[in-house]
Amino acid sequence: MTAEPLNITSTLLAGDPAELATGVRPILLAGPSLGTSVEAVWGPAIAHLERDFLVIGWDLPGHGRSEPTVAPFTMEELADAVEASLARLIKEHHVPATTPIMAAGVSIAGAVALTLALRKDTRINRLSAVCTAAKIGTPESWAERAELVERAGTPTMVEGAAARWFAPGFMSRKPAVSTAILSSLQYTDRHSYAHACHALGGYDLTGEMKNLARPLLLIHGAEDPVCSPAEADAIVNTCSAGADVRAVTLDSVAHLAPAEAPEETARLLVEFLNA
Repeated sequence: MTAEPLNITSTLLAGDPAELATGVRPILLAGPSLGTSVEAVWGPAIAHLERDFLVIGWDLPGHGRSEPTVAPFTMEELADAVEASLARLIKEHHVPATTPIMAAGVSIAGAVALTLALRKDTRINRLSAVCTAAKIGTPESWAERAELVERAGTPTMVEGAAARWFAPGFMSRKPAVSTAILSSLQYTDRHSYAHACHALGGYDLTGEMKNLARPLLLIHGAEDPVCSPAEADAIVNTCSAGADVRAVTLDSVAHLAPAEAPEETARLLVEFLNA
């Protein structure tokens, strides 16, 4: 458990900061997958999102622009940090109470989105969990990965990540996108990465999704070896009757939908906003 609240860094990825006080456009909080920066994962989708959203990206501790964390943390604490970051943004920029706010996260950030979707008092109106699940892996597998990264560093994860993250042929079609994402993994703080692994090891919402409190969009890749579309079915089947939850599977996409299918991912988020 952290001694102090996690301090994650948020970055305006699309829009003018002065617009935040106008309430003219909704805010999209975008979060990345483990071992990546939000700018690398969501960058390809920004051109398709900026007409409809002010996009605020947040980075995991020790990833991207966020400072490393020196202590373990839980997924609940990570969700708290996202809400605290949003609260600071609202206060500093005088964001109107009527401004719609959507959160979308990939993989571990998608798990954060699911965590927030269970909170009745969150300021976030709608959430999208992308390429994630109510439970990812096992505590044992995450502990093993944490130990390896602590000992050998994040570059040791690059080869395996390339196989998990991208559908066949994507790296040759989009070398700049895939290289930027894998480079962000190499520069991730090893200790923060390991702490995130332990947080995922303690994460399990399989018995909680029946308590969904906010509209939820699930986006999965048909080629995802980490969180298959069956994970979306499991969440939908667990939610109470009448819950506002929908699931979409994208063809030729693996684990990083905003990078692999930016236009389709953006279209789904805009449609969900206007549903």
